[in-house]
Order: sequence, then structure tokens, then C-alpha cells
Amino acid sequence: MAQSYTPGLKVLANTLSEKVRQLPLKGEVLVDVGDAVYADTVVASTHIPGNVQMLNVARQLNVEPESVPDCMLVKIDENIEKGQIIAESKGFFGYFKSQLKSPIDGTLANVSNITGQALLSEPPIAIEVDAFSAGTIKEIISEEGVIVNSDGALVQGILGIGGESHGEIVVVVNSRDDIITKEMLNDTHAGKIVVAGAYLPLDVFTYAQTLGVNGIVVGGFDYDSLSSILGFNLGVAVTGSEELGTSLMLTEGFGEIAMAEGTFNLFKQFEGKFASIDGSTQIRAGVIRPEVMIPHTEDIEFTELKESDMIISENSPVRVIRAPYFGKVGMVISLPAPLVQMESETMVRVAEVKFEDGDVFTIPRANLEMILH
Repeated sequence: MAQSYTPGLKVLANTLSEKVRQLPLKGEVLVDVGDAVYADTVVASTHIPGNVQMLNVARQLNVEPESVPDCMLVKIDENIEKGQIIAESKGFFGYFKSQLKSPIDGTLANVSNITGQALLSEPPIAIEVDAFSAGTIKEIISEEGVIVNSDGALVQGILGIGGESHGEIVVVVNSRDDIITKEMLNDTHAGKIVVAGAYLPLDVFTYAQTLGVNGIVVGGFDYDSLSSILGFNLGVAVTGSEELGTSLMLTEGFGEIAMAEGTFNLFKQFEGKFASIDGSTQIRAGVIRPEVMIPHTEDIEFTELKESDMIISENSPVRVIRAPYFGKVGMVISLPAPLVQMESETMVRVAEVKFEDGDVFTIPRANLEMILH
């Protein structure tokens, strides 16, 4: 039987997930291997220098640059407060002195007798990385972060925006085919992760933002609406840094697409559970999928993923991850061995895929991803 490797989109009720939690620069790791952590446990922290401001002391005190060090009333690295007098001219026979007040809270970083300027630094900015999901520390990345192991359900999406958040899962639709409306949301959904059905209108997303909903999971969303939220057209998908307040994960694709039955049923099964959502997406080398992790200890058959699970063959469930069939779900019915010439005139290996509506199309294998249930 013909086989092929392909990226896998995971929808699993019980598995072991690894999450790398890493600082953007070297800092301090605050946990040890084997420690139990919660979603909001800070596992590593560091500081980055605060913003700096240049003050032309010579000009403001009307003195020569070489006289500026003698006019300073604070020392290098000394803490200063906004409004504090930090420099003063000698005046004329002790009179007519000019004073200079600090415009910020921070420290005096440097004084130049060449330019007559002082450099003020705002307080360092703390950066903390939490565990994202409850679990145990598997490995320490020296001075940078950790790897967290989490047992529980894992649902990956095809595209997401909005970064990380946490909250209780609430399913607000009756069916995977339903379209979520404003009437389905209210103040009780603040801080929750809302699961919708086939489609999320833009006005409902913005309404959810005003309510303080932490995350939304839905089958489909409009591409133009996504561009409206981001402020630019999404080309090669690299997301996750957007500060939207409400993370969004699409499980199927663009347009009105019913959420896969297995995905919807899994969320129904774990409704009321605390979960973590990450909208970060990278569809290129080093693929990163948006995901929802649901830690639990329920007695459900454990799914351990192996390299062989990433091999597609006949009858493998797959999803198309590029146009013109982006988001469509189907079953592989054959994997022809010969290379096939596409419209672009490139020769590629293909798969024959039968979609849920019964249509059969020939798709480049690179445009497919496994759906792992």
C-alpha cells in the first residue's frame, strides 16, 4: 500500500503534550524538573532594559557641556523620581540658579561632559513566562525556560490569532452546524473559552471582545473579516503576537464550515473544564498550530503518538491546508505513485481525496495534513 508523510492535526481526548515555555532572552528558571505546575504558574522570568530619554542638561541650565557633571545632584545608577530636581546650575554669586527636574521615574544612566547630555533610564520591564497548561516540568532549558508535560485532551486548529489565554470551556451552540449569534453570548461568558459551530460573524467576535471572552473556537471565519481584525491581509500565516483580548481558533478554515464532528463532540465532552488556548500559527518551516489543551484525569484511553501515526495511506482522514480547497475535509482513496503535473506545470506527488460531499479531487500531498483522532 502506498504511504506518505504529512503534518498532523491532532484532535485527541487523552494524550501527553509537550509545551516549550521559553524567555525571549536569558533569565532565571523558577522551577525544577518534576515540579507540578498550573496554567498560571510562572516558570521563568527576566527583565529587559526600560526606555531611555536623553536630556540636554547644558542647554536647559545654560551652562557649558564640561560643567554638566558638576551640576548633577544625583549619581550614576541612582534611583530618581518624576519631578525630582536632578541638576542645578551654580548661578551668579549663588543666585539666579536654574534647576532641571526628571521627566520620569527611573535611574540616571550616564552623563556626558562632551555633549552636555544626561541619559535617563526607565525601570526595567519584567517578562514572565507561565506554564500555559497544568502539568509537570519535564526538562529545564538553562537560563531560558522549561518543557512542560501535560496529560489531557488536545485539539489543534488550522489557523488562529490572538495569542494565549485560559478559561472554562462553554459550548454555546446546539450543533456543529450552527452559526453563533450575539444572543448566545452574555456577561457570564467573560473569562471563558466559547465553542461555536460552523461560522463566527465579525460583529459577534467584536461583541465577544467587549464582553471579555478569553477565547473562541469555531469551524469557519471570513477571510476579509480576519484581515479587518488584523489590519492587514494575512499571507503566509505567522500569528500569535496580536493583542486582541479574545483569542480565536479556526478548526476547519475560511467560510461557513461545520466543525468536524469529532472535534465538536470532544468539546461537548469536556464542557465546564478549565482549558488553555493559544492562537499562535506558523504555516511554513517549523509548523506551529493553534491549539486548545484541556488537562484532566478522566479514565479515557490514552493516545500515544508515534512517527508512524504521521503517515497517510488509503482511508486516512485528511484536511486540505492550501487553496483552492483550503479547509475541506475528506478521506484518501488512493496515493498514485507517478508524479503528476499540476496547473503550475510543476511535477508533484498527489493523493486522490474524497470529500465529505462525495466529490473526488487530486490534491498535492504537500497540501494535506492528517487529522489524528
